[in-house]
Amino acid sequence: MTAPWRPVLADADGLPALRRGHAVTGTHDTITDQLAELVTGRSPQLSARPDLVTSAVADHLAGVPAAEYGTWVLYPWIGRLVHVLPEAEFREVRHDRNRYKITAAEQEALAARRIGVIGLSVGAAVAVTLAQEGVGRQFRLADPDHVSLSNTNRLRASVADLGVAKVVLAARQMYEIDPYLDIRIWPAGLDADTADGFLTGLDLVLEECDDVVLKVLARERARAHRIPVIMETNERGMLDIERYDLEPDRPVLHGLLGGLAAADLAGLTPRERIPVVLAILGGSDHSPRFGPSLLEIGETIGSWPQLASGVALGAATATDAARRLLLGDLPVSGRFYVDLDRLVAAGAEAPLPPLPEPADAPAETPETPDLPLPERGAPLDEEGMRRLVALGVRAPSGGNAQPWHFTAAPGLLRCRIDARRPSTLLDRDRTATHLAIGAASRTSCSAPPRPATAPRPGRSPTRRTPDWSASCASRRRPTCRSPRWPRRSRSARRTAGAATDARSPTPTPPR
Repeated sequence: MTAPWRPVLADADGLPALRRGHAVTGTHDTITDQLAELVTGRSPQLSARPDLVTSAVADHLAGVPAAEYGTWVLYPWIGRLVHVLPEAEFREVRHDRNRYKITAAEQEALAARRIGVIGLSVGAAVAVTLAQEGVGRQFRLADPDHVSLSNTNRLRASVADLGVAKVVLAARQMYEIDPYLDIRIWPAGLDADTADGFLTGLDLVLEECDDVVLKVLARERARAHRIPVIMETNERGMLDIERYDLEPDRPVLHGLLGGLAAADLAGLTPRERIPVVLAILGGSDHSPRFGPSLLEIGETIGSWPQLASGVALGAATATDAARRLLLGDLPVSGRFYVDLDRLVAAGAEAPLPPLPEPADAPAETPETPDLPLPERGAPLDEEGMRRLVALGVRAPSGGNAQPWHFTAAPGLLRCRIDARRPSTLLDRDRTATHLAIGAASRTSCSAPPRPATAPRPGRSPTRRTPDWSASCASRRRPTCRSPRWPRRSRSARRTAGAATDARSPTPTPPR
């Protein structure tokens, strides 16, 4: 009897029966956090305002209690009951960080694909990575083997999984990533009688089995069904793509086996299959340690060696190729290598820009040039306004957010909060924004005109302008006695939001 591997799903109404019918050892409910991710994913500017996130979640629930929203998932093999979003929203949030390396339209197209994986050692890593990336929603897994201790050098499994069917372990891991997947398993593996049933209706086959007979058989039948095949070999990062959908007459394994068919290979002993394996690998074009290892098969080792790092690399390259193939971006057949022994080696370093020459003396901080202000007696025209704004934007602001927006009218310059810029996490109640608006307006209004028209500060909120702003209006004033920049600040409160003036000269303009 196959161990449990498929989760049980229920809505809020079916939850009591689910609890009664299964042993539940623990409950994991983060639905509120998932809803928060959903609303902030749709409106990222909300993330800095927890109060707005809470409000948006409430609006999304529309009166439905959070405990009754979404789906409850029971994983029988661990006894855990998990609360997740409904299927469409679950995938929207889970794939959110795929954007825009994968567009929403591409993600939906990938979800409609049916993928078969043959061989669940290296293949398990590929299948799990496909599920993680959202490449495929329907999967078929085939492998007759069970997890053994020696498999754990490359297979993601715990010692508690020893003896579990590899297809079961892979399906469990995939369902724990996405409980809405549709997975079918072939725990007895494939042969000439079952291969067609496995392949029918698939869009892609990932072949990762050790049996050379099955390798050839799977390709013969995939070619008959016009299904493309991808194989990653844990040897020099070798990746094979065979587009039988585009080339129905293409020879199996690029023709490397000549005219040999699966029936010709049946009955060969492990040592008799070594020349076949070498032919598949391309003759002598293999890594220095792999070739001698093949000679030890059946003598000191049971099969060819594989490493966890190679499996992880293979999962990445096979998944990347599968995604691009299914999206129509990889319309080729052939063999490719991601050989780390050659790509990451002495003499293979990528060119880098030369290191800068050591400076003889520390670089001096450049000074900001003085900006000419309106001349004496001149009206505060458009050019004068621009000069005052150029001074105002030198003002400091928290995180250099520069939250101001300047508007001009004849003889009047107003500095207001730029409503298009969202508040940040450190800008509680826009306190830092108000401070920045004050700094910008005072920097402009405190500029010493070569005495002509002097700016006059004003402030709000008022009934008409409920948000904070400040303005400068031109007026005549006597010749300024000092060419220095005065700095003004307000330190003593008079009314809510208002402060008194205190002036102190400073030798340099604000930056």
